[in-house]
Amino acid sequence: MFSPGLKRSKLSSRKERNLGQNLRAPDSPATPLTENRKSAAETSIADRPNTGTPAPWAPRLSVLARIPPANKNDKGNEIDPIKPVFVGEFPQVIHDEQTSFLWRRVPADVISGGMDKGTCLSWIMCGNKIFIWSYLSFAALKKCITLELPSDVLENADLGRNSYRHNNWLLSVVNWDSTSKVTNRVAKHCYSVGIVLCNQKTRAVFYWSDILADVGTFPVTSFASSDESLVTSSPIDGNTTPNRQKQCNRHGTSFTGSSSFNSLIASAIPGTQNACVALACCSSGELWQFYCSPSGIQRNKVYQNIQNLSSQGTGIGQLVGSKGYPRSMMWRLPYFSVSDSNRQFFLLIDHEIQCFNIKLFPDLEVSKLWSQEIVGNDGDLGIKKDLAGQKQVWPLDLQVDDHGKVITVLVATFCKDRVSSSSYTQYSLLTMQYMSEVSISSDVHERVLEKKAPIQVIIPKARIEDEDFLFSMRLRVGGKPSGSAIILSGEGTATVSHYYRNSTRLYQFDLPYDAGKVLDASVLPSTDDGEDGAWVVLTEKAGIWAIPEKAVVLGGVEPPERSLSRKGSSKEGSAQEEKRNLMFAGNIAPRRASSDAWDAGDRQSTGMTGITCRTAQDEESEALIGQFFHEFLISGKVDGSLENLKSSGAFERDGETNVFVRTSKSIVDTLAKHWTTTRGAEIVAMGIVSAQLLDKQQKHKKFLQFLALSKCHEELCSGKRHPLQIILEHGEKLSAIIQLRELQNLISQNRSTGVGSTHSSFQNQVSGALWDLIQLVGEKARRNTVLLMDRDNAEVFYSKVSDLEQVFYCLERNLEYIISMEQPVGFQIRRACKLSNACVTIFRSAMDYKNEYHLWYPPPEGLTPWYCQLVVRNGLWSIASFMLQLLKETSELDMSAKSELYSHLEALTEVLLEASSGAITSKMERGEEHKGLLNEYWSRRDALLDSLYQQVKWFVEAGYQVNLSSALYCLLLFLFVHLCTSLNCFFAGYN
Repeated sequence: MFSPGLKRSKLSSRKERNLGQNLRAPDSPATPLTENRKSAAETSIADRPNTGTPAPWAPRLSVLARIPPANKNDKGNEIDPIKPVFVGEFPQVIHDEQTSFLWRRVPADVISGGMDKGTCLSWIMCGNKIFIWSYLSFAALKKCITLELPSDVLENADLGRNSYRHNNWLLSVVNWDSTSKVTNRVAKHCYSVGIVLCNQKTRAVFYWSDILADVGTFPVTSFASSDESLVTSSPIDGNTTPNRQKQCNRHGTSFTGSSSFNSLIASAIPGTQNACVALACCSSGELWQFYCSPSGIQRNKVYQNIQNLSSQGTGIGQLVGSKGYPRSMMWRLPYFSVSDSNRQFFLLIDHEIQCFNIKLFPDLEVSKLWSQEIVGNDGDLGIKKDLAGQKQVWPLDLQVDDHGKVITVLVATFCKDRVSSSSYTQYSLLTMQYMSEVSISSDVHERVLEKKAPIQVIIPKARIEDEDFLFSMRLRVGGKPSGSAIILSGEGTATVSHYYRNSTRLYQFDLPYDAGKVLDASVLPSTDDGEDGAWVVLTEKAGIWAIPEKAVVLGGVEPPERSLSRKGSSKEGSAQEEKRNLMFAGNIAPRRASSDAWDAGDRQSTGMTGITCRTAQDEESEALIGQFFHEFLISGKVDGSLENLKSSGAFERDGETNVFVRTSKSIVDTLAKHWTTTRGAEIVAMGIVSAQLLDKQQKHKKFLQFLALSKCHEELCSGKRHPLQIILEHGEKLSAIIQLRELQNLISQNRSTGVGSTHSSFQNQVSGALWDLIQLVGEKARRNTVLLMDRDNAEVFYSKVSDLEQVFYCLERNLEYIISMEQPVGFQIRRACKLSNACVTIFRSAMDYKNEYHLWYPPPEGLTPWYCQLVVRNGLWSIASFMLQLLKETSELDMSAKSELYSHLEALTEVLLEASSGAITSKMERGEEHKGLLNEYWSRRDALLDSLYQQVKWFVEAGYQVNLSSALYCLLLFLFVHLCTSLNCFFAGYN
């Protein structure tokens, strides 16, 4: 099912695997390298496949995928832009458990798993063990939590081998922090999480109130009787009495056929201690409610036959059957306020969407709000029935966007061609949205939804499948490209559907068979509000993979005429040509992984993130620059470089797209292959980081020398000032990040030599405000570039030098995460001073570099330095305003704390005012409107200097031995700036 991609030749695949030792692996391989693994002939494990992605019996460190062969050149190899990207391994404990399964010859279908978008947690269930970890974590830092179902519960309740096969488990994650919407999308951490687990066949429910605090404890359990009239519940300690064992044996009946649970959702209950409510819909039409608390689980049947609640009736005739319905449930909004006592959820039945409201406190109460038919006689409301050739319609799954306004339904339609008399299944996506004028209060009987777009046909003619296969299909929405959806089939395939250039395109996630099935898919949380993240896929045996947006756009093909399950499609012959046409459409070219891997997530890209319009001329010019620069490094000669580069068009582009700028960026942003280590963040404690940064600095100086000797610098200075300024700003940022690294070393040394210090060197490195800031910036870069997801945050931060502005972006957006208002005031002051010192260090290091190499810079008129940009100014103001607030609200502080805060604020004020004045100067030189900048400058200047002035007065009045020169300087500066203000107003009015 859903296999529109290319059919893989078994012979060629085997040859590729056998020749793996001679092939050069890309920096971020689509399939990890198999070096250092034993061959199939050397293993004694039976039935082990000798091709494909490494399986659990051969656990591989992701570092191996980063070690290139000896003959790999420095520029890196071309990476296939339409391949999925390996994100990370399973935690080692999962490998060990899967290996033990292999030795015990346990069938593979006992493994199930899933991903939770809200908490970024992934889980895999092997037998009676559940492994839970964050798929955002760097591989070496993965913290895996193991939950275990008591063996006596499995045996007594008949939940053993026959029950946990065939993925008969539903799991819902309860985030106790979700009662208030998380605004910090970069620092997405879960501090308290509960788990609700349900067996579809037996309807047994298991509940862990807090897996992060109660690791190793037994769950609260609840078993259902055959008629659901008797319920057994156990306390959290898991102790089993003889009487309870008899109850389990009596009530552990398996509900087969139409009585199994189809969907499970859970929500925290505000104002309670780790209590939640779970809702499950049953194939027999029942809706069940479970009140879960650490003391037990209460079961309650909310509705006996929920399909009878339809306001339009069920007269669908023979087109829609009720078997297997209701199908799926989904909360309307993923987050809710702690003050909200109600939550809404959607339920999909055989012909309509129903919306319910659950009152969370003081008592749980479920009530229906509205229902709307989506399969009926009116095609404007959804899918029109009784069309020619149409035999039966199955709504299969339902998903809602993050705003709770757009509903997407996966639909399968059984059709018969009247001409050829052949039968087929058509798959489509129905997208509905709330009507703007509708007000929903309770029991609405009018239309609530309308079509957002025409029905999107995914596959017009697919093979006929049975109902069990259809009902195993799942839908996910929210990933990149925007508006795309991913369809998961029960046999383990994943297909991304994307409407592109007025037609539907399908991208098949394809890994060899021994990678196992696709268990689930989710979305990487974006670092910016309103943006979608890349698709991530959880496989059965090969870890977690990401599907870049570029891969979906370039690798998507038109829907095939027929789907042949995992065996390919009937359009395979033209698929390669289709991909080739897309590759070169719009001058889109594949790019090198060495420098361009960073660009996959650049926010400056227009249209589609990660797709840059570059011509063959750009590629040729960049290659020519690389060749001449390489010859210069070897021989020191630059003969004929300028003329050849001119003829190749190297000087035509401006700004970031200039090929000289791209070459400079590739130097400062080089990702050191030998940095990768399975010790995770410990890389920052090594001298290799500073050494690599110094190597980059030396190479960038060589590049400047090459530009000067080849006369390219003179050409850029006269005709392309902006690209030349960006190149020199790369040097500024590199110098700044080197000083930032030294500042981090100094902080750790001061801690390790402090009185009574018991911290190790590594512990000193990975603590403090500066370390948290580094983690935030690195995490943001990793999420925006899926090629870097298996790298450490600190490694990414110290590599991506050209994006140093992101330090200030994270200060503006995520300061509340670095400095929490719940922390002691003294702790807040220390962390604020560390961040202020880091900002001042960055700014002054850049200025020192500019003063040292001032002769290299182009004429500055009209050019805005990077440290004067809005993102930098806002970041500086964010930390400055926080320090002002501390000074105002902490009058009880001791004199030394106030003095320290004052001195750091004084230095930060100087930097901020200089950045603002530089931005104003550039605007005035370009003749652009600058009154807004002047107002910003005046308001911030007055707030900062007035606060400093008041502090100096307070110091003097308190008799504190303040530095008189500093105080005098502050007063003079205050008066001088007032004079400058008058002059600025005069010139602004004159202009």
